[in-house]
Amino acid sequence: KLGVILASAGSAVGLGNIWRFPYETGNHGGAAFILIYLGCILLLGLPIMIAEFLIGRHSQANTARAYQKLAPGTHWRWVGRMGVLAGFLILSYYAVVAGWTLEYILEAATNGFSGKTSGEFITSFQQFSSNPWRPVIWLIAFLLITHFIIVKGVEKGIEKFSKFIMPVLLIMVIGIAIFSLTLKTTLDDGTVRTGLQGLKVYMKPDLTGITVGRFLQITLDAMSQLFFSLSVSMGIMITYGSYVKKDVDLNKAVSQIEIMDTGVAFLAGVMIIPAVFVFSGLDGMSAGPGLMFVSLPKVFKAMGEAGVLVGIVFFLMVSFAAVTSSVSVMEAIVSSMMDKFHVSRKKGTILTTL
Repeated sequence: KLGVILASAGSAVGLGNIWRFPYETGNHGGAAFILIYLGCILLLGLPIMIAEFLIGRHSQANTARAYQKLAPGTHWRWVGRMGVLAGFLILSYYAVVAGWTLEYILEAATNGFSGKTSGEFITSFQQFSSNPWRPVIWLIAFLLITHFIIVKGVEKGIEKFSKFIMPVLLIMVIGIAIFSLTLKTTLDDGTVRTGLQGLKVYMKPDLTGITVGRFLQITLDAMSQLFFSLSVSMGIMITYGSYVKKDVDLNKAVSQIEIMDTGVAFLAGVMIIPAVFVFSGLDGMSAGPGLMFVSLPKVFKAMGEAGVLVGIVFFLMVSFAAVTSSVSVMEAIVSSMMDKFHVSRKKGTILTTL
């Protein structure tokens, strides 16, 4: 039971929470986005995840075959196949961003954050992400890590990996979030910006300029975040559901997964947004996809010598969280290939990775 919850939470908790949630929140008025996101979780996330677990457990089949087994002779089978395709397409760019975290482990280990100004952190990230070969090397490295865990199987690979990584990541996020709140800087005009002021910006809904169109856009982005973060509608939870024993209370398990997922996303915001406010002010909130890779290195720099170790461990944990998510996506694809083409787990994983 613990393995189910932690493996599913490992799938849900990843770059969607730590990388995507803070910059979406920064782009959309702080707590205004969070409130709409929580509403989407209750109305969409909870019922969809329970439904997918039920479909998986009742059919005892992978994503591609589950719908076909429950509704033979109908077009529902295409829903399962589209889920596998969606996972495949998502993994193709998820692995790119996850590769960035591996680069930043190396940056932290070589003390690359020290001595840089705020502007240099932005320039450094832009130069790396647009480099023609470095991100590709990290992409391949990340896919090979995912490949190795999938070959090991569910119990020895995925479950074992998640049981260790998820608690350590949670402790790291809480620790860095607390440190971000203690940060402060004095501007040239004598104004002091603190992490607690940044927390207030994060927690206070900014409703200025909210039109009907803007509200709908925020809602759409909150729904997009929900599907991306919770790993629903891409067949993962159906595949995991097929491994769940009959005595596991699905309502309770799903609630625990969603609380863990939302909690980590919220803490990631506490960790990143106060730091962004201290070093870049309100303008830094709309930095977009590079937010985590620009703002957190500034926090580690502010920690002094301890920041080197914290930076290494943090980006290591984020990359592990990314691996638990990519593993779950690849598992859904591989299990479907094993079933459809009757290939071994090893061969299915090699084909998917290639």
